Formats: sequence, structure tokens, C-alpha cells
Amino acid sequence: MTVQQLRYAIAVAELGSITEAAKELHLSQPSLSTAIRDLEKEVGIKIFNRNRSGISITTEGMEFLGYARQVTEPMQMLVDHYIEQVEPKTQFCVSTQHYTFSRNAFVSMAEHYGQGEYEFIFNETQTYQILKDVQNQFCDLGLLYLCYANRAVLTKAFKDMDLVFTPLFTTKPHVFVREGHPLCNKKTIRFADLAPYPRLNYIQGAYESPSFSEELFRTAPASKQLLVSDSAALEDFMFALDGYTICSGIHPEQFSRSRVISMPLDEPEYMEIGYLLKKGQSLSDMGEIFINSLKEFDPNR
Repeated sequence: MTVQQLRYAIAVAELGSITEAAKELHLSQPSLSTAIRDLEKEVGIKIFNRNRSGISITTEGMEFLGYARQVTEPMQMLVDHYIEQVEPKTQFCVSTQHYTFSRNAFVSMAEHYGQGEYEFIFNETQTYQILKDVQNQFCDLGLLYLCYANRAVLTKAFKDMDLVFTPLFTTKPHVFVREGHPLCNKKTIRFADLAPYPRLNYIQGAYESPSFSEELFRTAPASKQLLVSDSAALEDFMFALDGYTICSGIHPEQFSRSRVISMPLDEPEYMEIGYLLKKGQSLSDMGEIFINSLKEFDPNR
């Protein structure tokens, strides 16, 4: 196994196509395909699934590529510094559930860093993927929550994957609806009030369960449900269909395209929002800035 082979595999994963990766690497497609197959044979796993529509990364492949990046990125830094004499960019990546306040904190971090060169990644993704991203060190840290319903399962997953959860702040469950929604005149919301309206949840793929849900009370009955993959779609449906979602209640307006109202949900639960690191890992300098920015949104301050 060579560093070059690892770079080939990473290029294929990032471009999602052997053909496109071959063009990028100035190789013939057969040569690149052979190199990838030789690598898979040597490491004893299938990194990519191949089909008529293209390629996809296997579960084992995702883990392998995480380790591969730990080899290739320092190598590239050596080349840049000692051969190309390029000043390295400051890098930072966070994998997070869909929180408006995390976007605000990310912007504050970038503004704090200033005008120097950087490569920052803000990855809103599914809950289990956050755990894998931290485990494979794709990201500097992960951001998610614990509650009564998911604590046992997620805590076990953290232990199995050598992850450490650090709490930041705790909040009570709230309901997000559009401004002007029929429920806006209520001081608190009960589940009976929500029955006529569509419930909006973030899809969790193969890990579609209450323990990996981004929303509290995932098992509560709802006659109308919509699963979405991104926050823009969720907000669109909230306004177009009078939908609602159950969340933290923390909603800075900086990145909201429209007015969203947060109202307390009259149910005995909590959301303990915190960050994940790999066991033995410390916060990076940029991570410290990001976490301090997040603390500004603590509703108990």
C-alpha cells in the first residue's frame, strides 16, 4: 500500500466517479480502476460498491478513508511546507445536527479568525454519521444532544466507539412553527394541539430510530409526518404546510429566511446539547473558539 494509492482512493470518493477522478489525476480510467482494485485486495476490504449508475462508498470504505486521510493530509502538509513552500491553511471541520445556533457560532468563529487563509467545513448530517465522523477524525468535533429517551443507547455507542461527550447547556423541548401559525397565540403547546398539523423530522437513513432522532418524542403519534434531509426544506414545509418540528427552542434569526416562532412544549423532557471528541483528543484552537461561541446561546445564561 502506497500513499499514492491512498490519494487515488480519496480522489474517487470525493469526486464520486472513477472517470472524473482519472481526469483529475491525469490517469487513464483502466489504470485508476486497477490501482483501486489492487488496494482493495491488499487491505482485504471493498472500499467502493460499483454499479451501472456509478460508485458508492461502503461502510468499511468510509472507515478506511478516514484513516487514509490521516496519512495523506500530513504528507501534503510536508510537501507544501518544505517543497512547494506554501503557507498551510488553517483547517477546521464540525459535524453537527441541524441547529441554527451552530451556524451562528460557526460564523462567529470564522469572523474571529479574520482574513487569514483557511479551509472550514460545516457538515450538517445524520446523527450516526456524526459519531462516525468523530471516530474517523474526519471532523474536529461533533455536535448533538442527549435526553431521557436516547441517553442509554447513545452513551453505549460513545463507549463502543471511544468517543467522549462534553455537555454545553440544557434546554426544555420547544415547538417551532411559522409566524402567524394558528397555534401562535398559545403560551405553551400540548401534543393534542399539534394533532392537525404535519410533523417535520430529519431523516436518519439506516438509523431511523428514536435514539438517533434529532427530534424529541419521535415515538409520539402523528397522523401526518414529513421526513427531510436539510434545514431549508424543513423551513419551506413549515411555512407552506403549517408544519411544526420539536427542537431546542434556540433560534437566532441571522440565517432564517423567514420568521419562525418558538413555543414551549408542555412535556417532561430535556435536551442536553454538547460536543463529541475522540477519546484522548483535545479541542483544537479553532474548536475552542467555536465552543465558546456556542456557549453564547446557552438559554440559562
